[in-house]
Amino acid sequence: MKKLLFTLLMGVAMTTSMAQKGDYTPVMTGGTTAKAEIQANPWLSGSNYLDYDRQLPDFNYTPTPEGYVPFYFSHYGRHGSRWLIGKDDYERVLRPLRKARQQGKLTREGQRVLREIELFNKTTYKRLGDLTTVGERQHHGIGRRMTEHFPEIFKAEGLPVDARSTTVNRCILSMIAECEELMAANPTARIHNDVSDALQYYLNQPWEQKLRDNSWKADKKHEEFKNRHTHPERISALLFNDQKWVDDSIQAGRLMRHLFEVAVNMQSHDDSPNILNIFNADELYDMWSIQNTGWYQRYAASPLTGGVMQFSQANLLDNIIQTADTCVALKKTQATLRFGHEVCVMPLACLMELDSCGVQIEDLEQLDQHWRNYRIFPMACNIQLIFYKPLKGKGQILVKALLNEREVALPVNTDSYPYYRWRDLRKYWTQKLRQYRGQ
Repeated sequence: MKKLLFTLLMGVAMTTSMAQKGDYTPVMTGGTTAKAEIQANPWLSGSNYLDYDRQLPDFNYTPTPEGYVPFYFSHYGRHGSRWLIGKDDYERVLRPLRKARQQGKLTREGQRVLREIELFNKTTYKRLGDLTTVGERQHHGIGRRMTEHFPEIFKAEGLPVDARSTTVNRCILSMIAECEELMAANPTARIHNDVSDALQYYLNQPWEQKLRDNSWKADKKHEEFKNRHTHPERISALLFNDQKWVDDSIQAGRLMRHLFEVAVNMQSHDDSPNILNIFNADELYDMWSIQNTGWYQRYAASPLTGGVMQFSQANLLDNIIQTADTCVALKKTQATLRFGHEVCVMPLACLMELDSCGVQIEDLEQLDQHWRNYRIFPMACNIQLIFYKPLKGKGQILVKALLNEREVALPVNTDSYPYYRWRDLRKYWTQKLRQYRGQ
């Protein structure tokens, strides 16, 4: 019975959310195909490596409802652009290319690609996972725009700001960058920064056993999808001069995917070599599709993994609700900032059902028509909730949501999109969490 109620709740949520959009174009799809978007902007293929500033919206925000004023700002944001994390992320590309060079099997283009990566690899020494200058710049921009778009909050005299981060350096530095902009815009702001393992239970919640048990269920289907969408023949011919040697000596499909990861993360660095241009439009789309489906099954509402992976952020949504309850009760102007990772922003956006992030699609070949990861979690991705109170009287508290600074629909009824009654939204999210927990 609990499973049935949970399924019904999810179905009603998706229907209600879609019903509120009217002529609104969903953020998740943008009104065009994923392939067309990637062809127009190849960097989108990078999924979670996408530079935030390469996908900025136009900021045409809906005016504040008459008689209301913003007073509370609640936020969770990912760190900005970074070096690759794994110790082997660069070397696993360099090894087969060096092997080919030693045996005279590289083409001129293969020699160029190897040379570019070898030179860049020197800059990664003791830098793996660090925030880059591009990442720092992203957060300065986000912080500055927060003060510009919501001056009633961020320029308030003596504004209290509670800013918290996971214990990872790139997250801490991202928090500092945004807070610097808040202080520059409002020297009277009282900013409290906090970093501690004690905060990890909601800022970067570990998977519980139920999620671990479900995470592997779609692995076979995704492996089949990955094999269908990996076509290394053209790239191999571009880089190597002996295809029999390629077949006998290296794993071309794996090299293609690893090379793509290095190439697409070059957008995280200023003045980095452009090796993404060795991939054509079809290959970029295929490489992105593999990542899109992988992230969907492991972190979103995918029915292939029981629809539960989004609940990895149950503690974070609890914290957002409970902190908002306190701030709404006080009705004093203030802000709460939280900083962490894409593995939190991604499922949180799905759990909150921002726009169509929580959509459930079983056919992986159809997924990109409804759900595109680069619209959820580029580097420095963020979710912002802005709360509004009536200037006079006891009217309802309203809230609107921004995903990467774009207005998005929420899964409850409203007659004034993108503004929703906090009472209705709070009730919906609380019931959803309770259903999952069997309460």
